[in-house]
Amino acid sequence: MTSYVFTNGQFLEPGATELRGGMEVLVEGDRIREVSDKPITSSSATRVDLRGKTIMPGLVDAHVHVVAAMVNIAENSAQPSSLAMMRAAKVMHGMLMRGFTTVRDLGGAEPGIAIAVDEGLLDGPRVVPCGKALSQTGGHSDFRSRSDDRDGIFSARVGSLGRLVDGVDEVRRAAREEIKSGARFIKIMANGGVASPNDPIHALGFSREEIRAAVEEAENAGTYVAAHLYTDKAIRRAVECGVYSLEHCNLIQPETAEMAVKAGAIACPTLVAYEGLALEGAAMGLGPESVAKIETVRKAGLESLDIMRRAGLPMAFGSDLLGGLHKYQSMEFEIRARVLPVHEVLFSATTLAARLCMMEGEIGVLAPGARADLLVVDGDPLKDLSCLQNQGAAMRAIMRDGRFFKNELN
Repeated sequence: MTSYVFTNGQFLEPGATELRGGMEVLVEGDRIREVSDKPITSSSATRVDLRGKTIMPGLVDAHVHVVAAMVNIAENSAQPSSLAMMRAAKVMHGMLMRGFTTVRDLGGAEPGIAIAVDEGLLDGPRVVPCGKALSQTGGHSDFRSRSDDRDGIFSARVGSLGRLVDGVDEVRRAAREEIKSGARFIKIMANGGVASPNDPIHALGFSREEIRAAVEEAENAGTYVAAHLYTDKAIRRAVECGVYSLEHCNLIQPETAEMAVKAGAIACPTLVAYEGLALEGAAMGLGPESVAKIETVRKAGLESLDIMRRAGLPMAFGSDLLGGLHKYQSMEFEIRARVLPVHEVLFSATTLAARLCMMEGEIGVLAPGARADLLVVDGDPLKDLSCLQNQGAAMRAIMRDGRFFKNELN
């Protein structure tokens, strides 16, 4: 069993406002065995002198689409599955090299992709999948043009982010099928979206009965529903129907945010998605009807962070990028820090995001018994978030499950 003692570094504890010195971390195999403010004795461990660098938990992105190698989701869905899988592997490797050791996939990643990572068949972050997202006809996973009346949306292909279901019975069956296949939670499209052509932002997705059916099936399986949501009306309706994970939430209002807090929900804003689309979406193939919808949600994003923080609604870190825009993933730190304290931003990308992955205590922390997912960084992220950006340039080591995927410490 390979083991390491990391010593002489600055220790970042999620939620803390300052780094701690004098801490040592013992990794044995794929787990953290000891964290101590005293010297750790281990005859078999290799001692790693961090020389004042920062050691911190691996990052967790709670809203990604690893199979979205193209901005145009219709084209992404239509590509051969073999090609889509190879492109997804490249996307995932990029995420890992930015320090994201776990990602929660919100539509597209089949559970087999998560198994491939676990078995070491590809180098990427650990994946917590929902399988295919559920959408009504004409909803946020229906990327057909208005004149295209062909059945289906290539939902069986790797590159498809979702599947179409209409009516309570179809929602129940689809939820059961995704869970049976290994989905860790269920994703529904309960509002209009940017990247889809036919649903304006204000459009509501699914009836209340359909949403409640998805929630019941998820709860029966011991898990929860995450919902794509923008408008205050859609968010309120989803919370009333029992949705736990509220994605995006750009247009949320204070009363609804307070209601979500009382319901025990968690929000997952994804502000960088709209920055990326505004910068390069059109050039990368986003249709004009989608480009026209970007500013509606982009301008309200920063205000939504303030509204949710004042209400006390927890906000996990998410990026929700597509295609060539994945390179902007770490820009989400910078955007959030315009409104939120830096220690809260870091907490959102570690311990809080771990809660949405249902891996609290296992990831997003450096603590005995947790997975050995860690980063060694030049600089202090609490004072300068740029050390977590620039495609991981300041990350001297990236470890997932006790294995170095990057090691520049020697």
